[in-house]
This record gives sequence, C-alpha cells and structure tokens, in this order.
Amino acid sequence: MDWLEVEGKVVIVTGGASGIGQSIVEELLAAGVKVANFDLKDNGKEHENLMFVATDVTSKDSVEASVQSVLDTFGTIDAVVNNAGINIPRLLVDANDEKGPFELSEDVFDKVTTINQKGVYIVAQTVGRVLVGKKDGVIINMGSESGLEGSEGQSVYAATKAAVYSYTRSWAKELGKHNVRVVGVAPGIMEETGLRTLAYEEALAYTRGKSVEELRAGYSNTSTIPLGRSGKLTEVADLVLYLVSDRSSYITGVTINVAGGKTRG
Repeated sequence: MDWLEVEGKVVIVTGGASGIGQSIVEELLAAGVKVANFDLKDNGKEHENLMFVATDVTSKDSVEASVQSVLDTFGTIDAVVNNAGINIPRLLVDANDEKGPFELSEDVFDKVTTINQKGVYIVAQTVGRVLVGKKDGVIINMGSESGLEGSEGQSVYAATKAAVYSYTRSWAKELGKHNVRVVGVAPGIMEETGLRTLAYEEALAYTRGKSVEELRAGYSNTSTIPLGRSGKLTEVADLVLYLVSDRSSYITGVTINVAGGKTRG
C-alpha cells in the first residue's frame, strides 16, 4: 500500500544533481513522483519520470522558462523543493591578513546571498503562482541548523538560511488562504558528500584556526548530537517525501530540524 499516495505528483527540486538534492530526487522517483531537476549541470541520471532542466535560479527569465517547460511536459506542478545553495566560508575580519583571501568581500557576500536568498524567492514566486492558481501545493525551503545557531566562518551562509526561515513563516501566512503550504527543512551534521571540496575545507579550516586534517578529524566527532551519529541524506529525503504528500496537509509555517537532537544546550 502506498500510504503516502504521492505517485504521479509533480515536484521540482532545485540543485538536484548532487548532495542532499540528489538524494531527494532519488527518493521521490522511487515513490513514483515525477521530478524536474533544476540545476546548472546534469549528473547524467536517467529515469522515465525525471526531466533535467538547465536552470539559473538567480535569473527570473531562466526560472520562468524552466517552470513552463515542466508544465508543458508534466501538465502541472504539485510542489517545489528549494534546495540549491552555496557556501563560501569567510571571516568578517581577518586579524592576521586584512583584506586577505579568507576575509569576507562584497563579491562573496553578493554571490552567496544571490543564490541562497534571491534564488529561493524567484523560484518560490514563480512556482507559487502555479500553486495559488490551482489552490493546492507545497513549497519546501531547505534551511540549515546554522541558520538558527550561527556558524563560525560561515556568517553569510548562516544569515541566508535565517532568511529562509523568515521566508517560510511569512509566505505560509500569505499563501495559506490559497491552500498552499510552506515548510522549512533544516539538516544538521550530515554524512559526507562530494560537495566537501578541498577549496571549501581549506577556507573553513582557516576561518576556525585549524588545519584541514584537524577539520576532517572533527567530522567524526558527534559528541554534541544526542543520537550519537551524523545524519544520512536519505533521512532528509524521507522528510521531504512526507511533506510533499497530503499526509502532511496541516503542517505549514515551521522549519523542521533533521539534526539528531543537536542544540547548543
């Protein structure tokens, strides 16, 4: 029995070619959902219910064209997962190297906020028009535990995720009258993906006064997590699948942590 009854639903996933996004795409496809992956590059995955649409989420023209292609192919849209994002670790002030490569610059600030914050608004608005028109659907915004707690060396990334929390609460209030839900998902420490590049690790290690080796050793430290382990990408995808379904029809305006109980307390 398909308890979630999601087979045949149409869902857009931004940034679905790698990391958490890829796991979400695979989970949705396995449940019989028709999926449109909006990303800059295709990962080559093929499935009868999957369409890849090259999309720049920071461009309204690109997003509008991509959404129209989904409507032309699948006929409707039931949900969107705003997952596309970027993280470039930087210090607000580098006491050892003023205006150095690891001190926050306007270019880095603009790039991270444009993708993580503006991109979410453009996609949500474009898809939201479709959902409001049919008076049904859900917008799922991918946040991060850092959006609530802050993160050393990742202030701009954390700030954009805090903005996503506010988007979620505000849009839920605006769109609820049209029977459209808006829900946030906030992963905590997750298992390793291909997104941990050397450049990212070098930058994050520097901002925290560590070597790359020390940073990597910390990945396995789960002492702050009550469940005692890192999260699995599939555990985030499982939640997204549930939120896409009508079984979650009274959940809106909140962000759900997938963090094993981790808090600062």
